[in-house]
Amino acid sequence: MVDLLIPGPEGKIEAKYSHNNNDQSPIVLILHPDPSRGGSMNTKIVFNLYKLFVNNGFSTIRFNFRGVGKSEGIFDDGEGELSDAASVLDWLQQYNTNSKIVWVAGFSFGAWVAMQLLMRRPEINGFISVSPPANLRDFSFLAPCPSSGLIVHGDKDNIASFDSTKILSEKLQKQKKVDIQFKSIKGADHFYENYVDQFLSTIDTYIKNSLNELK
Repeated sequence: MVDLLIPGPEGKIEAKYSHNNNDQSPIVLILHPDPSRGGSMNTKIVFNLYKLFVNNGFSTIRFNFRGVGKSEGIFDDGEGELSDAASVLDWLQQYNTNSKIVWVAGFSFGAWVAMQLLMRRPEINGFISVSPPANLRDFSFLAPCPSSGLIVHGDKDNIASFDSTKILSEKLQKQKKVDIQFKSIKGADHFYENYVDQFLSTIDTYIKNSLNELK
């Protein structure tokens, strides 16, 4: 793992990157939760997702949105953070020019930004959306959702509404040509306290199955 400072729209973006030496390895960008509520690339869920993708052979990057850690700029409530994510994806692709599998993963606020990035970058062909705040943020831009992916949510989440995400998932599942899977983690809150193993094994299974289908 290397520590990086990547040029972004508001100055330097602090990132951590793990490179897979297979030049056709898949790549993934991981986005953290709301900075105004203390979210960063070191949030436990983000760190665990990072390790999981590395272990599955991805060249993996996580980074701090503007105004967090060593990243320059100030919180922009979504729009600027989307620009940050696009800049980091540009960097990731520049160093992995032969990668055919390009995923984005996000937790909470990061899931909302990740899905917007998915709409703007046609090369992204997979996603993991963890506890998307469908009750707090507008997801109507997913019309249609351009890629297959996995949505995971704890059914005891008191921050991002489980019911709102279930409704969003059911709407996306009606679309043709994409496979949107929805997995609920029974008993889990927003941060998956005491349910991290189950949470990670759900995502690990999805990643492995998805990669096997592409072989």
